[in-house]
Amino acid sequence: MNMSRVSTVTEFILLSFPCSSEVQVLLFMLFSLTYTLTLMVNGAIICAVKLDHRLHTPMYILLANFSFLEICYINTTVPTMLENFLSETKTISFTACFLQFYFFFSMGINETFLLPLMAFDRYLAICQPLRYPTIMTSHLCLNLVALCWVTAFLCYPIPIYFITQLPFCGPNIIDHFVCDPGPLLALSCVPTPGIELSCSILSSLIIFITFFFILGSYTLVLKAVLRVPSAAGRRKAFSTCGSHLAVVSLFYGTIMVMYSYPASWNTAGIQKIVTLFYSSVTPLLNPLIYCLRNKDMKAALRKIHTCTKISQS
Repeated sequence: MNMSRVSTVTEFILLSFPCSSEVQVLLFMLFSLTYTLTLMVNGAIICAVKLDHRLHTPMYILLANFSFLEICYINTTVPTMLENFLSETKTISFTACFLQFYFFFSMGINETFLLPLMAFDRYLAICQPLRYPTIMTSHLCLNLVALCWVTAFLCYPIPIYFITQLPFCGPNIIDHFVCDPGPLLALSCVPTPGIELSCSILSSLIIFITFFFILGSYTLVLKAVLRVPSAAGRRKAFSTCGSHLAVVSLFYGTIMVMYSYPASWNTAGIQKIVTLFYSSVTPLLNPLIYCLRNKDMKAALRKIHTCTKISQS
């Protein structure tokens, strides 16, 4: 295959959700509200961890980083989607499309790295309680978080580079609301089974290796919890781990449907619905799941709310 860039396409049209203008406005209002709430809730968690010294522990440092990631994640897709709801042209430039593709996937990969790190933290806290303070220090925690970010942003530059070198000679309509690899590869003027298979294998390896790491960690946690003699101790451990497992189930359940199979196996409708769920809905649900089941976090948020009311009065 001649991989030299012979593209005549300079911009793409993100078809998004084709419907009447009234429905487009309704969708704009709905997702604007979801977007605003997501920023507020995740921002509140970051502020709570930063301002409350009792939360300066690895568990909450990881949670704050996870909330920061969710804010970055939705900002790669939702602003463009909201703009397209009210736009007549719905265009995105060639460069902007692939930048969105890169950051969207890098953030998603980072989430697949942070979730196992959070599971490893819970494993150490429950299975190695005496050694936990000396093993999982704040310094080590921050270094591991930095490693997750750097590694995530190094995973996809080469695949994306090869996709940008494909000839795109029209049509330029992407039947999606983001620049996703499946719809993009479908627009290439030449067959792309090699690139499609490579992307699928890379995504599958990242997804399943991290998923089985989480599964292994929580299997060991479950064995340790069942040996705890106190019923109150078991409930506390299950409560902490249950929140994380709920988040893991939401995230991995959707991305396994999307990216562990070749892109051509998923229809456009399924791609849009699943992508919409894990890119726009779960960033709002995740912090709510953590906060509603965590007494320390709820106490810190109430403290911030009280201080805010006092300062305003």
